[in-house]
Amino acid sequence: MSEAKQSVTLKQAFKEFIWPRRKIVFVGLLLIVVSRLASLVLPGATKYLLDDVIVKKDLHMLKVLIAVVAGSILVQSVTSYMLTKILSVEAQLLISQLRIKVQKKILSLPISYFDNNKSGALVSRIMNDVEGVRNLVGTGLVQLIGGLLTAVISLVLLIKISPMMTFYVLVPVALFAVVAAKAFTYIRPIFKMRGVINADVTGRLTESINGVRVIKGFNAEEQENKTFEKGVEQLFLNVKKSLTSTAIITSAAALLLGLASAGIMGIGGYMIIQGKLTFGDFIAFTLYLGFMIAPIVQMSNIGSQLTEAFAGLDRTQEIMNMAPENDDVARTIQLPSIKGDIKFEDVTFSYEHGKEVVKGISFDAPSGSVTALVGTSGSGKTTIASLAASFITPDSGTITIDGIDLSKITLSEYRKNLGVVLQDDFLFEGTIRENILFARPQAGEENLAKAVSAAYVNEFTDRFELGLDTVIGERGIKLSGGQRQRIAIARAILADPKIILLDEATSSLDTESEALIQQSLNELM
Repeated sequence: MSEAKQSVTLKQAFKEFIWPRRKIVFVGLLLIVVSRLASLVLPGATKYLLDDVIVKKDLHMLKVLIAVVAGSILVQSVTSYMLTKILSVEAQLLISQLRIKVQKKILSLPISYFDNNKSGALVSRIMNDVEGVRNLVGTGLVQLIGGLLTAVISLVLLIKISPMMTFYVLVPVALFAVVAAKAFTYIRPIFKMRGVINADVTGRLTESINGVRVIKGFNAEEQENKTFEKGVEQLFLNVKKSLTSTAIITSAAALLLGLASAGIMGIGGYMIIQGKLTFGDFIAFTLYLGFMIAPIVQMSNIGSQLTEAFAGLDRTQEIMNMAPENDDVARTIQLPSIKGDIKFEDVTFSYEHGKEVVKGISFDAPSGSVTALVGTSGSGKTTIASLAASFITPDSGTITIDGIDLSKITLSEYRKNLGVVLQDDFLFEGTIRENILFARPQAGEENLAKAVSAAYVNEFTDRFELGLDTVIGERGIKLSGGQRQRIAIARAILADPKIILLDEATSSLDTESEALIQQSLNELM
């Protein structure tokens, strides 16, 4: 399979996410070490309390023990607070940076990628897939290492108290380790599939909300409800699988604790009766055993979190490995300024193999001229406009700009000189002013006023109380089709492009408005 299908390894995650933040992670490790060592004070103090202080009735030693235990609890509290504050904040910063990185990458992908993926699904991939990384840089990984450290130190202390009882404990621990390892291997693909299902459900939900007028217009609420219910059920079944696996780990941990406790009770009681173990040693052993087993149980939960993190990173890595629209190897020619001569030479393109939408198209569109494409619906007019805008690339043939092959020109340089008005042009939620200025945010009021006047936007904004500062709603839902189209045209005019592509841009306008805008476009050219 391709590289995009490979899973992210621990080595890759360490190199990309942990090593660049090694100073903060090291501070976190230092804090967790101090915290874990402080937590081991209580079992040791309990042994001295039972075997020495109470037996000898030593009040001075009692005061010292209380002070030491209180100090250790204070140390645990302070280190726990600092650990959360330092690492959790850094994890959230990393999540923010990753979201920005993934969003930037997605916007660099070809139009065909967006044609084949739901917008809601892409939103889910940007916002949700990177969430799990907090368990790598946040407290999750550090707690895992801290848990291992606590378990090792506790094991040494347990061996020191009673090697025989310690050996008995290690048998169920080893069995648990085998069960947990197999369970985590099984869970990772489930978490990865959950991301896919969640993206699909989110995508469909976004579509249904955006298309609510169509749903209600065709009385299709029940149909849409069933579609959403089906997606939610798939998500539930996926979660059910992961919960089942997690339950196996948790149950194994409970069984481990139960078997160890029962065995230690019997062996310890026998050794105390035989005089081979003091009561203080037995209590200390029991407490240290808890300190060894608790991190192991905790590690099973952290292991699930880390597995979820790697599943999300797998999906993120798939996107990051995709080839961007602007191929830096092929597109090397810079065009700081262009005349605007476009030439199609024997251009063929198909969305599906063997089904050409345009075939052997050749024509010239010289600078300063108007080239009109006339044809029936589905004849390829929009496809040719998309080819000219370099939204898609021809299967064969050549498109040239000022005699230079368009496929070799850097897209950012070319599109600086391009203005596009589509049949169903997109408006952003916000004000009319913000939508027109989208093409040139730095444009002054004078240029804005000219674009507004040229596209006859003022013909309807003058009737609004807030004028250009009127909020138009999502996708300009509060405006008519003609009004939205005039705003889109004003946006293109403000961009002052060398090439302007109009894909049936006046189809939503009445005859009078269309005539006025045709006149303004003539003046623009």
